[in-house]
Amino acid sequence: MAAEPLTTARGRTTARRLLLVLAALLTALLAGAAPASAHAALLRTDPGQGAVVFTAPSKVLLTFSEGVLLSADSVRVLDPSGKQVQQGAAQHAGGATDTATVRLRPDLGNGTYTVAWKAVSADTHPVAGAWTFSVGAPSKTSAAVPEQDAGGGTAGVLYGIGRYLAYGGFALLVGSCAFLSVCWPRGARLRVMRRLAVGGWAAMAAATLALLLLRGPYVNGTGLGGVFDLGAVRSVIDTKPGAALLCRLLLLAAAAVYLSVLFGAEFTRGAWAGRRNLAIGLALGGAVIAVGLAATWSLAEHASVGIQPGVAVPLDVLHLLAMAVWLGGLAALLTALYRTAGIEREAVRRFSRTAFGCVCVLAATGIYQSWRQVGSWHALATTSYGRLLIAKVALVAVVLGAAYVSRRWTGRLADQDVPEEEPEPVAASVEVTSSDPARAAQLARQRAALATARARRRRDADPARAGLRRSVLAEAAVAVLVLAVATALSGTEPGRAVEETATAGATPSAVPASGGPVFATIPFDTGGANGKGTASVHIDPARTGSNELHLTIADQAGNPVDVPEVDLSFTLRSRGVGPLPVKLGHDGTGVWTAPSVQLPMAGQWQLSLTVRTSDIDEVTETKNVAIG
Repeated sequence: MAAEPLTTARGRTTARRLLLVLAALLTALLAGAAPASAHAALLRTDPGQGAVVFTAPSKVLLTFSEGVLLSADSVRVLDPSGKQVQQGAAQHAGGATDTATVRLRPDLGNGTYTVAWKAVSADTHPVAGAWTFSVGAPSKTSAAVPEQDAGGGTAGVLYGIGRYLAYGGFALLVGSCAFLSVCWPRGARLRVMRRLAVGGWAAMAAATLALLLLRGPYVNGTGLGGVFDLGAVRSVIDTKPGAALLCRLLLLAAAAVYLSVLFGAEFTRGAWAGRRNLAIGLALGGAVIAVGLAATWSLAEHASVGIQPGVAVPLDVLHLLAMAVWLGGLAALLTALYRTAGIEREAVRRFSRTAFGCVCVLAATGIYQSWRQVGSWHALATTSYGRLLIAKVALVAVVLGAAYVSRRWTGRLADQDVPEEEPEPVAASVEVTSSDPARAAQLARQRAALATARARRRRDADPARAGLRRSVLAEAAVAVLVLAVATALSGTEPGRAVEETATAGATPSAVPASGGPVFATIPFDTGGANGKGTASVHIDPARTGSNELHLTIADQAGNPVDVPEVDLSFTLRSRGVGPLPVKLGHDGTGVWTAPSVQLPMAGQWQLSLTVRTSDIDEVTETKNVAIG
C-alpha cells in the first residue's frame, strides 16, 4: 500500500517540474511576441522624407502596402514652431483604403515641417511614424514629435497576454465541449469536467473584455490611463476589430446558455431517447457558436487581408476549429486521466479518431495558409513569420510523436467502470446514529475519501493507463507552446508582405515604380572644416525621357550654402548604362538646377554626387533612385 502514494507523489513532482519549465518557455515566447509587428508598411510619401520643395504643397499624401483604418488625428503636420497646420481630418485619397491624406493651410511659409502619422493596418495591428520635408530650404524646427508607442509599452504586453488567453480559452471551451459531447458524454456528469469547460468560457470572456478595454491604449500608444475612457471604447467599437470583440462577447453569452443545457440534469440524467434528440440540438447549436467565435478572428486578422480572402477566411475558421477541438480535447482527456476515477477505453479511442481528423484538417488548411502568408522558400528562412512557422511545425511534429505513443497505450487499456458522479463529501450516504452533526459530517468525509482512493487504485492498477497519462501530459505540455507560437504568428507580419514591401522599396522616402517625383536626401562629410552637410535632390517626374532636377546643399544647421564644386551623374548598372553626367546651373545660394536630364530607361539608377568644400576636401556619395 505504501508504493502507491510514492508513485503518485513522483508523478506529481514530475508534472510540477514540467509545468515550471513550460511556464518559463511560455513567458519567453510571449515576451518575444510583444509588441506585435506592423503589417501595413509605409511605401511612399508626397512630399518625400527630407525633400525640399520650392512650392508649398496643398496636402500631404501617404501610401501603404495594404489598407489602413484612419482616425481624425491620424496625420498631423507641424510647422517649424511646432504649430499644427493641417486642415480637417485625415481621409483616404480617392477612396483608396491604402492611402491617407490631409489638406494643409494655403499660407505655409518656408522652413522644415514635421509629419506625424498613425494608423491601424487592415489586420488590426497599429503602425505609426514621422518624417520631415522642407519648403524653400531646410530650417531649424522646434516641433516635438509626440511619442507614439503604438502596439508597444505596457498596453502592448498586456494586449499580447490577452490575445493568448483568448486563444487558450477558445480552445478549452470548444475542445472540452466537443470531447464531452462526442467522445465521453458520461463525463458531463463529473464536476471537474464541467469546471474545465466553464473555466475556458470564463478565461475567454475575461480576455475579450480586457482586449476591448486595452484596444484604445494599444492602438494609440497612450498608456494604461485610457483603459476606462468610455469615449475611446466607443471609438474602438466603431472599428472592425472592436466590432469583432463585441460580437465575441455576444456569442459568449449564447455559449453560457449552451453550457447550462449541456450540464443540466435533463441532458446528463434524462432518458436516452430524450437525450439523443437534445444532443442533436446541442451539437448544431454548439457548432454555430464555435464557428461564430472562430470567425471573430478570421474576419478581422490575417485571413481577411491579402490574396484570396474569400477562400482564406472559411479555411482559417476550419483551422481554428480543428486546433480548438484537438488541443482543447487534449486538455479534457488529460483532466479525465488525472482527476477522475477512470475513463472508458472507447472514449479514448473516439478522441484519438477525432484528433486524427483534426490533424488532417490542420495539415490541409495549414499548407494553404503557409503558401498564402509566406509566399516563397526565401521568406520561410529569412522572415520572422517564416521562422515562427518552422518552430510551430516542429512543435506540432513533437506533439504528433507523443500522440503516436498515446495511441499505442490506448490499445492496451483495460475497460473500467466509471462512477456516475464524483463522491459528494457532504451528501455521502453514511449510517451514523450519532446525535453529533459534526461527527456525522466527519465520518461522511472519511468514507468519501476512502471511496475516491479505492476508485483511483482501480484506475492506476492498469499500467497502460499510467503510460497513457504520461504521454498525454507530454502532448498537452507541448500543445501549450504550439498555442503560444500560433498567437505570436497572428501578431507577426507575414513573409509575403515583408518581401512585397522590400520589392517595392518600402521606406518613407521610397518612390513608386510607376514614376513620380523623387526626393532624395544625401548626407556628406568631406573631412575638412565645415565639410559636413546635406544634399537634397528633387527629380520630376522621375520617368524615362526628360526630367527636371533641383539640388540644394545645406550645412549642419540646415542653412543653404555654396560650395566650390558639385558634380552629379546617373548610372544604370543592371543595363551597363552610364555614368551620365548632369550639367548643373547655379540658381541661388546653395541651389543648383538642371532643366533637362535625359534618362533613357526605367530602373534603379545610381545617383553619384561629388561635393568639394575646399581645394583638397572632397567626397563622393551614392544613392539609388527609382525611375519609372
